[in-house]
Amino acid sequence: MKTVAATITSQLRNIGPIYAKELRSYFNSAVAYVVIVVFLAFLGWFYASNIFLINIASMREMFETARWILLFVIPAITMRLLAEETKSGTIELLTTKPVHDAEIVLGKFFAAWSLIGFALAPTFVYYATIASLGNVDHGPVIGGYLGLLLMAGVYVAVGLFASSVTDNQIVAFILGIFMIMVLFVMDKILMFVPEWLTSVFEYIGTDSHYVSIARGVIDTRDIVYFLSMLGFMLYLSVISLERRKW
Repeated sequence: MKTVAATITSQLRNIGPIYAKELRSYFNSAVAYVVIVVFLAFLGWFYASNIFLINIASMREMFETARWILLFVIPAITMRLLAEETKSGTIELLTTKPVHDAEIVLGKFFAAWSLIGFALAPTFVYYATIASLGNVDHGPVIGGYLGLLLMAGVYVAVGLFASSVTDNQIVAFILGIFMIMVLFVMDKILMFVPEWLTSVFEYIGTDSHYVSIARGVIDTRDIVYFLSMLGFMLYLSVISLERRKW
């Protein structure tokens, strides 16, 4: 037990510096600020439209808008994570240190995922404002935030994998958008696939699971889906990183 605990502690110690370095790199450049400002500007516009134009005190439109914005924002923040390291040659220096490839992937993943969390955090102001105007159904709000974070985690893992297979950031960006779009629309093209494949396409699509959670119904099957997809894409990123040693 002590050996296992020591191993886990050692791995966390390695992930921490990588996470901190990546998060600092976002805020030391304009990336974090541009992402947060653009994200909040779009969400704020739809939020204000609901209250002042449509006269509806609800966060539903904000969550609906957020899931579309994430389709493009996440590939933009993940495209450089491994592609830039590969192109500059720093990935070779990093892999020669006593750091496992999985630790590199996890450190970079958590940094990008945290940035999305930082972008979402100011939207609690919208929730507080709506709550002050009247009664709020807390279930869909909690489900909306949880669903966005889980879906964002999957998209970050997909974007990280796209960044691991190329040393060109633009290619990583395009590939990331393509893969994320495929996951997003799979449950929307069921009429075009054979009947025996509809259940598979519906399950693989991210949007149906997000919509289910966003209603306030937190089903363990949706949670398992998001965590499984997230883990699978991170595993592919580790394999892609390890292939450089073969």
